[in-house]
Amino acid sequence: MSKQKAGTTQIIKRKRVSFSFESADAGEVFLMGDFNNWNPKTHPMKREGNGIWDQSLMIPPGKYEYKFMVDGCWMEDPCNDQRCPNCFGTYNSVIDLAGK
Repeated sequence: MSKQKAGTTQIIKRKRVSFSFESADAGEVFLMGDFNNWNPKTHPMKREGNGIWDQSLMIPPGKYEYKFMVDGCWMEDPCNDQRCPNCFGTYNSVIDLAGK
């Protein structure tokens, strides 16, 4: 991806980020956040076996809020202690991809 800026081209490098969620009982898991406009259809997670669900994305540098939708229920990322309050009175997980 590139951006035009006053006659120059600035290259914005995306970073590969892997998300995982553990639930042996889940029937479906979706990854939703700022990076996909909270759309459940954009990043359904893949069941890898042993109750592990995975999804890898290429995301531009920035700070993003996200959650998992597990069988219709919102879940924070239990492997990430970075979080922030949301407008629903609960918390979103946060990932900060520093730009270079």
